[in-house]
Amino acid sequence: AAWEPRLRLGTAIVPAYTRSPALFAQSVASLADAAPGRFAIGVGSSSNVIVERWNDIPFEEPYKKVRDVVRFLNDALGGEKVKHTYDTFEVNGFRLGIVPEQKPQILVAALREGMLRLAGREADGAIINWLSAGDVSTVAGIVNEASAKDGNGEDKEIVCRIFCCPSENTEVVRASARFAIAAYLNVPVYAAFHEWMGRGEALHGMWEAWKAGDRKAALTEIPDEVVDDLIVHG
Repeated sequence: AAWEPRLRLGTAIVPAYTRSPALFAQSVASLADAAPGRFAIGVGSSSNVIVERWNDIPFEEPYKKVRDVVRFLNDALGGEKVKHTYDTFEVNGFRLGIVPEQKPQILVAALREGMLRLAGREADGAIINWLSAGDVSTVAGIVNEASAKDGNGEDKEIVCRIFCCPSENTEVVRASARFAIAAYLNVPVYAAFHEWMGRGEALHGMWEAWKAGDRKAALTEIPDEVVDDLIVHG
C-alpha cells in the first residue's frame, strides 16, 4: 500500500467469526487509511473446519453472522458511534478513532444462493471461489438479480478465483489438481456448493471414499472432466 500506489488491495477472505466487531472495524479502517480508495474488505463465513476446529468457535447461523458483520461495518465506517443490537452480537457505544477518507468496498464471500443474494442486496459485490469459469455467469446472475430487486440498479463487482496452470503436461496437472480438489471439496460448505452446481453425481465417489477414510481412493474417484472444468490448464 505504501510503495505501490497503483495496486488495489483486498482480503479473500476474513472470517466473520474470528474477529470481534470492534477489532474488525479497526482492521478495515487501518487498511483503508493506508490505501485510500484502493482497498476492499472481503468478509465470509469461512467453514466449520477453520471456525470450529481451528478456533473453537461455534459455527452457528453463518448467514446471519456474515450479514450482521456487513451491516456493522457499514454502520461503523461512517464514523458515527454504533449502539445497536444485531441478531448475532451487540455493539454498545463503539466509534472508530480514525475514519477512512474513502469508505472501502465490502465484498461478501459467497457460495450458494443465500450468501450470493446477501452480496447483491447489502454489499458492494461478491467473492467467489473454487468454481469453473463457466459457473461464474450462473452465480453472478444471482448476485445481480438480488441487487436489481433491491433497487440498486447496477451490476455488483464479482471477484473470482479461477485456478490456472500453464502447462501442457496434462497428467501431472491433473494429479496435482486432484490433491487440491480433494482438500477443498470435502469441506461441507464446498461439497454442498458443488452439489448445488450439479456435480453431485460426479463427485459422489470421492465423497464416499473420503468419508470411509480412504484418501488415495478419493483421489482416483475424481473424474478427469471435473478436474478439467475446475482447473484451467494447457
